[in-house]
Amino acid sequence: MNMTESAILLAEDNPDDVTLIERAFIKAKLESPLQVVPDGDAAVAYLSGAGPYSDRAQFPLPTLLLLDLKLPRRSGFDVLSWVRDHPALRRLPVVVLTSSREGVDINRAYELGANSYLMKPVKFENLLEMMRTLDVYWLRMNEPPALQDGLHGGE
Repeated sequence: MNMTESAILLAEDNPDDVTLIERAFIKAKLESPLQVVPDGDAAVAYLSGAGPYSDRAQFPLPTLLLLDLKLPRRSGFDVLSWVRDHPALRRLPVVVLTSSREGVDINRAYELGANSYLMKPVKFENLLEMMRTLDVYWLRMNEPPALQDGLHGGE
């Protein structure tokens, strides 16, 4: 899969954070399109290709999931657990991007299979640098697992 075919899925409910991350993507000139879902249920629907996300041409299976923990409807922890329980997605890199510094949250995220746990930066310049680093590490240098779109029609 080349970079123009890859997508990054952002599961984030805060519109201000979404706007900042979208701005950072544009300013960092990231080639991967950013797909955004506002809650945990939408993240699961997107990843499973269910409902409004059934068209994989419009909603491609992501090569990276940026996951907030404090999501409505289904928490980021629940989404992460769901991802790791599905063989077709088990190897999808999941980067938790959150404002929680709680040790219990950090440990739980790693126990559930997060690949990385990052704090949302306060300054835009730091967010921009974080997005550039994510691009270089996860999308350019890292060899992603071969994910299969083996999920259709929900859970």
